[in-house]
Amino acid sequence: QVQLVESGGGLVQAGGSLTLSCAASGRAFSSYAMGWFRQAPGKERELVAAISRGRRTYYADFVKGRFTVSRDNAKNTVYLQMNNLKPEDTAVYTCSADPSNSLSTNAPYTYWGQGTQVTVSS
Repeated sequence: QVQLVESGGGLVQAGGSLTLSCAASGRAFSSYAMGWFRQAPGKERELVAAISRGRRTYYADFVKGRFTVSRDNAKNTVYLQMNNLKPEDTAVYTCSADPSNSLSTNAPYTYWGQGTQVTVSS
């Protein structure tokens, strides 16, 4: 079974930066697409960014130009670099794995981390 553990969340002022990390336990990490989701209070969970096995990337329109997703297969870790953060970015950010390696908004994400809180103050 795949275990995912996020880290790097915290409190930051608007315009600041944070980098989230997601460490995966399984050797199959390098074959999975990895996605970052977020959920704000009262809202549905939404896909923020994703990266495929071959390092193709997807970004939601609301983070394009500000966020960068990357992966280090040697460390079984995926990252989300977040720059120019806005108060509306405040949410719980969760890492997820898609064994099908389908880089799409409706990809079958199977494994989920516990989430890490990102709070952006104005």
